[in-house]
Amino acid sequence: MKTLKIGIASYELMKERTMAIARGEHRPARGEPTVWFTSIESFAKVLSGRNRELLALIAREKPDSLTELAELSGRNKSNLSRTLKTMSRYGLVELREGERGTLVPRAPYDQVRLDVSLTQSPPGMA
Repeated sequence: MKTLKIGIASYELMKERTMAIARGEHRPARGEPTVWFTSIESFAKVLSGRNRELLALIAREKPDSLTELAELSGRNKSNLSRTLKTMSRYGLVELREGERGTLVPRAPYDQVRLDVSLTQSPPGMA
C-alpha cells in the first residue's frame, strides 16, 4: 500500500519551508508530508467525495485515455481534464502520455494521510 502524506500550512509558511530546504537549513524528515495545502477547505475541495470516487475508478479500471475515463465516469471530458490536472499538481494523479498523444491517468497512491497540527508549525516551519 502506498500512502501520500499531506500537510496543511499557510502559503507564507510553505514558502519559508521551501526556502529553508533550498538553503540547506532544513532537511525533510522521513514521514513528513510531501504535499501541502493552504487550508483544510482547499484539501477537501480537491479530495471531495466525487473526486475520491474518480481516483478509485482510475485505480480499478486503469483507463487508457481521458476519453475512456469520461465514458466510465459519466463526466464531461473537459471538466474531467481540468479536475485531473488539478489533482496532478498535488501528486494525486499521474498523467502519462499514451498512444497518439493521449493522456493516460493513473492513481499512484492507495491512501492519503492528512497531518494537521493544532498547536505547532509543521516541521521546518518555525
